[in-house]
Amino acid sequence: FSNLIDSEFPITHYKQYPPNVSKIYSYFECRRKKDSQFSEVVFFGLQYLLKKYLTGPVITEEKIQEAKLFYQMHFKQAVFDEEGWRKVLEKHDGRLPIRIKAVPEGRIIPRGNVLFTVENTDPNFYWLTNYIETMLVQMWYPITVATISREFKKILAKHLKATSGSLEGLDLKLHDFGYRGVSSQESAALGGAAHLVNFCSTDTVAGLLMAQRYYACPMAGFSIPAAEHSTIISWGRNREKEAFERVLDQFSSGPVSVVSDSYDIFNACKHIWGDKLKEQVMERSQDSCLVIRPDSGDPTETLIEVIKILEECFGCSLNSVGYKVLPSYLRIIQGDGIDLTSLSDEGWSAENMFFGCGSALLQKLNRDTLSCAFKCSYVETNGKGMDVYKQPVTDPSKGSKRGRLSLRRNSDGFLETIERGAGKPEEDLLVTVFENGSLVQDYSLEEIRKNARLQDEELNPILHNHEQELLHNHIFNGIH
Repeated sequence: FSNLIDSEFPITHYKQYPPNVSKIYSYFECRRKKDSQFSEVVFFGLQYLLKKYLTGPVITEEKIQEAKLFYQMHFKQAVFDEEGWRKVLEKHDGRLPIRIKAVPEGRIIPRGNVLFTVENTDPNFYWLTNYIETMLVQMWYPITVATISREFKKILAKHLKATSGSLEGLDLKLHDFGYRGVSSQESAALGGAAHLVNFCSTDTVAGLLMAQRYYACPMAGFSIPAAEHSTIISWGRNREKEAFERVLDQFSSGPVSVVSDSYDIFNACKHIWGDKLKEQVMERSQDSCLVIRPDSGDPTETLIEVIKILEECFGCSLNSVGYKVLPSYLRIIQGDGIDLTSLSDEGWSAENMFFGCGSALLQKLNRDTLSCAFKCSYVETNGKGMDVYKQPVTDPSKGSKRGRLSLRRNSDGFLETIERGAGKPEEDLLVTVFENGSLVQDYSLEEIRKNARLQDEELNPILHNHEQELLHNHIFNGIH
């Protein structure tokens, strides 16, 4: 909303509403969808959009003139509401007379419930509510990333607890590799920050900067030095051992990750790491462990073969729950795609592994992944309120909610949306976060992380059945 050109679709809507309308009230939800992998969502990202695009005097005379010229050229007729926008500038000093109520960021909300509502606070500017729809619907992205990231966390937590007896190190188990694979810098920032709601491991610096600037977190995530293929193959095929040795020498005091599949991952593990450089590897400690990274081939088959080779070369021990663990100076990081059940079936603890995720986390998703929608549910005309809704005969799943909405926890402890203005204000979990150009509520990432933390019932031991394994593998492989 840096100028009035950012929302094209609603530009002519002020001419289409009924006469004497004074209130438009709309809401955003992730529609419930039968047989979806995701039954609940993590609410995150609204604060960024509000701070960056809506807070303060966002309307100026310069922007009005720019938009007027742009839309005259675009539509080839005068459709831009110059008079309406100038009234916003004159009457409200360029601040938007809008109220937004939302669930607290980081909260876990079952799909099919209201997540935020938008309404005008000045009857003259009823058309503003849905004018900002285009920008607000882009909430689908951080919500979807935060939701998928948390599903990863639930899967990893269950496997880690089942195969190690604890959740130690869970926050560092999933590393965000997605920076280079997203569509823009802003996508990297929003998606990267959404992942940081659940984990503290990332290479997406844009997400760290967003968390710092918009969510009061000085440093939200961490990484370690890591080799990439260019730093290995630049030594030449016959000097792979020297390339590995160089990395160990340069980063001797902390953990380091070395991609080891430039030529032959199995040869690298057996004959270079497990033989020629074995002493140097064994001299390292848990605090300066070597993290070997396979990066090609079938993820599950390659990982199982690699970990068997490392066992032959370096040995292993059994943890308190009877699963095998490599020496503390040696770990593996696997990128997109892994069957955790195969790992545990082979007797290996999830302690041995770190996981990286790129496109499956930040890019293999869209607005339909969680069926995100923004719809009008209430209007006031001639001083009289009316509940409104859509109900397409061709697709009942796209029916919308009616009237003023509130979110409450019912007597059974479940969250539910109350329609038609029937909710009690004291029970409403929606919080006013924005009003008349001002941010009313400012969440820190620390608060958001507390809201999104895993609950005890989400950590129950894994039930080994084909359907659950298929679901987990789909999520890990980005099939959303």
